[in-house]
Amino acid sequence: MARETTYLELSQDGGGAHKFYEVTVDGTAVTVRYGRIGAGGQVQSSSFASAEKARAAAAKKIGEKVRKGYAPAVQGQRAARPVTRRQVASAPSTARAVAPVLWRFRTGAAAFGIHVDEERAWVGNQAGDVYTLSHGGEVLARYSLPDGVKCLVADEFWIYAGCDDGAVYDLSAKVPFKAYDIAEDVDIFWLDIREGVLNVSDARGGLTVIDHEDEFQWSRRSAGSNAWMVRADEDAVYHGHTHGVTAYAPDGSGELWHTATSGGVLFGWQEADAVFAGTGRNAVQRLAKGTGAIEATYRCDAAVYACATSPDGQHVFAGDSSSSVYCFAADGTRLWKLGTGSGSALSMQYLDERLYLVTTDGSLVCVDASEAAIAAAQQGTVPVAVDVKSAAALPVARPAASAAAVASVSVAAAPADGVVVECVQQGGRLRVQVVSGGFEPSWNVQFPRGIREPGARYVVDGLHAASGGFYRVRGEIRRLV
Repeated sequence: MARETTYLELSQDGGGAHKFYEVTVDGTAVTVRYGRIGAGGQVQSSSFASAEKARAAAAKKIGEKVRKGYAPAVQGQRAARPVTRRQVASAPSTARAVAPVLWRFRTGAAAFGIHVDEERAWVGNQAGDVYTLSHGGEVLARYSLPDGVKCLVADEFWIYAGCDDGAVYDLSAKVPFKAYDIAEDVDIFWLDIREGVLNVSDARGGLTVIDHEDEFQWSRRSAGSNAWMVRADEDAVYHGHTHGVTAYAPDGSGELWHTATSGGVLFGWQEADAVFAGTGRNAVQRLAKGTGAIEATYRCDAAVYACATSPDGQHVFAGDSSSSVYCFAADGTRLWKLGTGSGSALSMQYLDERLYLVTTDGSLVCVDASEAAIAAAQQGTVPVAVDVKSAAALPVARPAASAAAVASVSVAAAPADGVVVECVQQGGRLRVQVVSGGFEPSWNVQFPRGIREPGARYVVDGLHAASGGFYRVRGEIRRLV
């Protein structure tokens, strides 16, 4: 029996799909390869009792994909989605002293993604690795994602990783899953999420907004390009690009204000009443959220790749392209400048008198930013930094790519405190709603598209009501059989 291969693609203009699906029948073996166009994809193989059963199984798989919009294609004719990896130069620091680094964890690749909360620090790199560490520097968990991590963002309890493959993965459960799939024509630069609404800034200066159901809401094009900043609150979406910062109404109804900054925006941060833009002309600028007025400027000695503030807004931190880190008073007075010892900071966050940096050499660095430690460092006294090692036996969590990859549990074995949800057809779309009592039956559940199947039921460890009128999954997802 000759080997037979069927190759399909799904690539929708303005949609979130840019995928291929390939089925090969070789005797009694069926091999499926799938993923984003231009990538190698993932492979699954199955064996059957006869060649006829193998062909029937392959035909069923192909038919399911065709009904979802896939069509026969010639491999290689469509280009892969555009991916721009941030090109940065990092010079040696000109500071006279080095920052008091408590510990350093080398991830193995350049890293942009960082999030720090009360429990742990997260770092994601361009190899697709995401690690979590304790505040003391112990490696707690590792995730392996299909492509490089652009950024890590938090939305209440939930942690999301935006990747070069156009997917945004929810890392809040034991097994990460794809929560959003961004259209293939969007060259992603940065992301922010608020109450389940995803905001995406891109290479062309575009801003795309997607709701919790992974459905397109609205888009705008700002005056500049290379939009490395997007931040959102209940009043606006703040979009930073080569021509400054533009604020848009959350519903996309129009521009609220635009402010030209001192150089193109390379990074953004926000507090309750202000947004902070790190620029290519050696400055961080604080803009009033209500009007866009520039309230303060914090001068550095090189282009600013990253910035952050203390929670009270009394201190502003910046990292430049010359491997230095700065601290300013709220009024713009420079308090100190120190070398990082690990390259230039590409993202940063401050918590409890510690400044966490991810750098051009792929390190997550924890700096003691207390007044006493900084004073000692300025005099040349710093602690011996601990070089954190990753535990070789640490399990690696990878995304569930399909329903078949999700652990199953029988109805009888379903945990008593679990919540049962069901995939239902609703207005031509496959939604997920709650079956268990005690929940609002009309609300939908934010649920990974890749594992939805008509009529399928799943049990989750818990649900959380979001202010937008939907539920989010807390904990593991298991299919009921």
